[in-house]
Amino acid sequence: MSVPLREALKFWAKLGFISFGGPAGQIAVLHQELVEKRRWISERRFLHALNYCMLLPGPEAQQLVTYIGWLMHRTWGGVLAGTLFVLPSLFILIGLSWVYITYGQVPWIAAIFFGIKPAVTAIVLCAAVRIGKRTIHNQALRWIALGSFLAIFIFNLAFPIIVICAALIGIWGGKRYPEYFQQASAQEKTGEAHSPALIDDHTPTPDHAKFSKKGLVLKCATVLALWLIPFFTLVLVFGWKTLYPQIAWFFTKAAFLTFGGAYAVLPYVYQGAVDQFHWLSAGQMMDGLALGETTPGPLIMVVAFVGYLAGHIQHLIGNSNPFWFGVIGACVATWFTFLPSFLLVLVGGPLIESTHGKLSFTAPLTTISAAVVGVIANLGLFFAYHVFFPHGLGGSISWISIAITVLAGLALFKFQKGVISVLTGSALAGLLSYLLASLLI
Repeated sequence: MSVPLREALKFWAKLGFISFGGPAGQIAVLHQELVEKRRWISERRFLHALNYCMLLPGPEAQQLVTYIGWLMHRTWGGVLAGTLFVLPSLFILIGLSWVYITYGQVPWIAAIFFGIKPAVTAIVLCAAVRIGKRTIHNQALRWIALGSFLAIFIFNLAFPIIVICAALIGIWGGKRYPEYFQQASAQEKTGEAHSPALIDDHTPTPDHAKFSKKGLVLKCATVLALWLIPFFTLVLVFGWKTLYPQIAWFFTKAAFLTFGGAYAVLPYVYQGAVDQFHWLSAGQMMDGLALGETTPGPLIMVVAFVGYLAGHIQHLIGNSNPFWFGVIGACVATWFTFLPSFLLVLVGGPLIESTHGKLSFTAPLTTISAAVVGVIANLGLFFAYHVFFPHGLGGSISWISIAITVLAGLALFKFQKGVISVLTGSALAGLLSYLLASLLI
């Protein structure tokens, strides 16, 4: 029995609107929905796909959605799943970017963001715990997770270096101590019985997911055409050294050169957009990051904010309505950022599917998963620091933010509330605190 494409597309579209919390929160939502509730894919197959996406440059959550969509419904299933995951956040960010640049800092909107940020902190910490329970099932993997946390927390080691070190440990450990580096499903770890998944641990790889030279050439040629045609159209319409070809080329490089997911891409985008091209100011970039953290979809959708502001600001003079120039910038940035992700998943997927269950390949991926838990835990603490101490350690403590984080954590952990309901309640709490403060003044 398989899931009809129409039903799957409804879920992918819904996911695009509820996937808050950055990559960690999105992966947690995907696991809860696809592995635990719907049983579309088993624990091991999910983690196998996730570990591959973790190795790729670009947004891992969007790549994971594309991978699972492709595995279930061929190439078009993957393309539609990945696209639907991105589209809602593109439209939302275009609208928010227009509000931001037109009306500036609106107090009640800032109050909503104030309430959402503690909830995002709780979601990321919750994701670290949940992913840790799934992936860490012995003392060796606990030490790897702790080591990766200390490496990034104390020594600020780059994420790609942590991944490489974890993979090397896995290659060595898989040969010397294979019993410690095998992937274990949730059922094996907890002893709980689960109904069979549609794509289960031992489900044979479907024909469309098997490697073929013809498929490889066809996919590469198609993606190359989808890159060349829009790029040279922009050059012909606007000119070679103008804004939009610059955006296209810059974000293509960002998509291929930045490993470690959205959090690794952001420093590169910041440096290019602010320091190199001067498309927007440092303050505007920070506001864009806040919007990216508090809207659904991949965190790297902040590229849409960058593209919109670049187009809007550059065409303020001499144009009665620069909105559409901003829209072009947002769409160009999004297209050229995500197109390489589809290529990497659709071309690499067949090779990865041929390796599940093989310890020589799964052992390094198991250690990478453990290392990622430490990285996510560090990210949660990073968010907590900036939310609880908005003015630094020497400033005042935001007790309201701490209270919202604790309540959001209880809602997620103890009462098993959904991400969207937790974020809605936190946003209302932020708005309520603003109204009460206004009345007391």
